[in-house]
Amino acid sequence: MKHQTKVFGHRGAKGYLAENTLESIEKALSFNVDGIEIDVHVCASGELVVFHDFTLDRMTNGTGEVGKHSLLELQTLTVNGGYQIPTLVDVLSLINKNCILNIELKGKNTAVKTCEIVEDYVKNHGWNYKDFIISSFQHTELENAFQINKKIPLAVLTKASVSEAIDFAKTIETNIIHPNFALLTTDNVKLAQSQGYQINTWTVNDVDTILRMKNYGVDGIISDVPDKI
Repeated sequence: MKHQTKVFGHRGAKGYLAENTLESIEKALSFNVDGIEIDVHVCASGELVVFHDFTLDRMTNGTGEVGKHSLLELQTLTVNGGYQIPTLVDVLSLINKNCILNIELKGKNTAVKTCEIVEDYVKNHGWNYKDFIISSFQHTELENAFQINKKIPLAVLTKASVSEAIDFAKTIETNIIHPNFALLTTDNVKLAQSQGYQINTWTVNDVDTILRMKNYGVDGIISDVPDKI
């Protein structure tokens, strides 16, 4: 393990370069992170693209829903700063087993395709299941992933309640919880860990909060500025 508290680059290194781009991910890798977190949607032609929002308007010169555009259409767009929207396969090629890849299922029906790609990379490209975490706020997507392949590590995202996240985690047999840092106290972190849960918290960017999370003893910190951890 590279760090005592695992460090995950949020959407690559979002604090430095346009989120979810290959350049941003490369920047995070240069900080020797333990993991990188990205978001995926299924586009109209069926590929998994790495993008956070459901619409193109905030981050690109395009407009409308990501899921209604084909990969070819999305590849003609420019992400703010002059970058391109990558596919999940592009990201896997870039990371090349150098760290954990946390894939957040953002769009609808992302579980099936994500599980297919993970399985392919484990079987045919020398990755291990432990090189992946599939996370989501969407319980249906996590349930689908659990039904498809019980070997892929899953994580329950929450900005509402640690105990509710744990209750749901039991139903999909996972021990990884991704709570927003504002939900955490020394006590609930210790309690969750005493029950066997790993806590990776997001999105922790300022020095005071980073120190507080380290003092709580969280297992991982997801940050836009992973070099600061």
